[in-house]
Amino acid sequence: MDVLWAPWRLDYILGPKPDACVFCLPAHRNEDRERLVLLRGRQAFVIMNKFPYNNGHLMVTPYRHVMRLQDCTRDECNEMMQLLQGCTDILCQHFNPQGVNIGLNLGEAAGAGIREHLHFHLVPRWNGDSSFMAVFSETRVIPEHLLATYDRLTPNFHRLEKDLLEEDPTCGSFKFSS
Repeated sequence: MDVLWAPWRLDYILGPKPDACVFCLPAHRNEDRERLVLLRGRQAFVIMNKFPYNNGHLMVTPYRHVMRLQDCTRDECNEMMQLLQGCTDILCQHFNPQGVNIGLNLGEAAGAGIREHLHFHLVPRWNGDSSFMAVFSETRVIPEHLLATYDRLTPNFHRLEKDLLEEDPTCGSFKFSS
């Protein structure tokens, strides 16, 4: 499928290819904006998709390099679910989608582009977002530059990260601040 406007793709096409997993983050946060990392939790993190299906396409992934859901710990699963919930809330507040696709592709046969490190996708959807452009010309329109979206969403994810890290470990309660 062609993309009508995607200037960020040129960096990928012409730039050096990563020799390591794109989901294996360094401990420092110096590259978070460049890598589009929005939130770092205890067990997992949220990152924007550099090659999105729609504006606001996010991914939630554990820090550990695992490819099977059954290899994730209970804490990793719990935190990823909390992050999926928080991401959905933020996407709904800022993009007003009419729906959100949330999915996990396990294995190459299931469509996993990076099968070695599992990751959940969250894709905001609007009625007609796969309009005539996608149907007739196999083209998808991404109306906002990735870094503009990143900068717009970052303050919300800072609040979500603060809430996540303030979670009461004794009861497992998780609150979102408004």
